[in-house]
Amino acid sequence: MFAPLNARSHDEVAAMLAGLSPAVQARVVGAMQTIERMLGDRPAAPAPYVLRQPQPGDLGWVVHRHGAVYAREYGYDAQFEALVAEIVAHFVQRYDAKRERCWIAEQDGEVVGSVFLVERSKTVAQLRLLLVEPTARGAGLGTRLVDECVCFARQAGYRTLTLWTQSELRAARRLYQAAGFRIVGKEKNHSFGKALVSETWELDL
Repeated sequence: MFAPLNARSHDEVAAMLAGLSPAVQARVVGAMQTIERMLGDRPAAPAPYVLRQPQPGDLGWVVHRHGAVYAREYGYDAQFEALVAEIVAHFVQRYDAKRERCWIAEQDGEVVGSVFLVERSKTVAQLRLLLVEPTARGAGLGTRLVDECVCFARQAGYRTLTLWTQSELRAARRLYQAAGFRIVGKEKNHSFGKALVSETWELDL
């Protein structure tokens, strides 16, 4: 009794998928697998992430996701996204492979995080654009990205690693504090459509 029903169901699903391109079919299957994991009795362990150098399209992702995530979570306006775009463009135009790096975090084939280390002077490097997607948080990725910056800065011969952040970014501030950074300056200002307290942090290498 069930065999004809199963066969008919299989044929109907196959007919629906047949009109989709292979890329769209893969996205549909991936979405169904995500639903299955989230609604399952026991959530599966998060897939491991990998860190790699940026590929075509990744830098645009950095700008896009910073704009979207910070608008949703902190209410930042388009000026923040413009600043991120400026930082990324400057990184590409003046990139020094011996002194600078960008790490892209990938999980299950999706980009889920990023961080940059750029040269400020012969002895000072700056950590910039740390981002971990909400879906990838809690697995130690933020700590790993900060650690990569610290290790590379030491290997490159910098003596100080600095960063600029906002006092309301509590999760990021905890990562910096755990890595040994200390606050060396604060400044009240109005940026990105909000009243903010900017902070400069430093780590002696």
